[in-house]
Amino acid sequence: MIHRKKTWFYLFCAPVVIALFLVVVVPFFYGVYYSFTNWDAVARGEFVGIANYTKLIHDQSFWQAIWFTIKFAVISIVLINLIGLSLALLVTQKFKGANLLRTVFFMPNLIGGLILGFIWQFIFINAFAAIGDLLQMPSLKTWLSTTETGFWAMVIVMCWQMSGYIMVIYISYLQGVDDALLEAADLDGATAWQKFWHVKFPLIMPGFTVSLFLTLSNSFKLYDQNLSLTNGGPYNSTQMVAMNIYNTAFVENKMGYAQAKAVIFFLFVAIISLTQVYITKKKEVEV
Repeated sequence: MIHRKKTWFYLFCAPVVIALFLVVVVPFFYGVYYSFTNWDAVARGEFVGIANYTKLIHDQSFWQAIWFTIKFAVISIVLINLIGLSLALLVTQKFKGANLLRTVFFMPNLIGGLILGFIWQFIFINAFAAIGDLLQMPSLKTWLSTTETGFWAMVIVMCWQMSGYIMVIYISYLQGVDDALLEAADLDGATAWQKFWHVKFPLIMPGFTVSLFLTLSNSFKLYDQNLSLTNGGPYNSTQMVAMNIYNTAFVENKMGYAQAKAVIFFLFVAIISLTQVYITKKKEVEV
């Protein structure tokens, strides 16, 4: 009986494992190999060793994109988790319309990133221009035309889209908090903040680990909204790493060099993500 269960287990897992191997693992190792070649997507490409990586050290546009992406990721991660947790705390209160608010807050996550970007592009260009005319504020009329405002435009759209999704994760953990613990805290005279910080937050720490990982990975790999909102302009000053790699590969046809950028970017994000998970998991154990 046990042997039969194991057989069915392996049979059901096999398609997923095979698909993962063919779609993720094999292309990854192909990409690492091509990062050591001068492949241009037409010719076969010759092995050039670490020439692409050496060239990458002096590529100012790539490092500028890295720095811009780091700034964007840090601010987005903090804001999305703060907003998501605040919304979760709001809709887990007992009041009429709480379930409706959950639906409303989650709905932006159902819209595709590219479509969402074009919707907000219309808002930033047309609606903001109308408000700028009304309030005599010329800066609102050029919201996507400068580096600073273009940066905040992408942050706003990212937060608007992902906060509802992160809210759902926090809700699932908040609903698992034992009411007896909160009642005991009330008897001890704890304030609302003390109950949240010393009772609720330690218990939802696993949710914080998951939310932090998801927001971190999504913020670093953002491409579609970057394309639809600013397209990296002006003068590539709002270009994120994903767009920089894409342009190197498909605009300049330097596939091998783009793969080298992708490998470095992968290692960079992997190190940060694993460090984040390790630190937050330790906090869970301490709790």
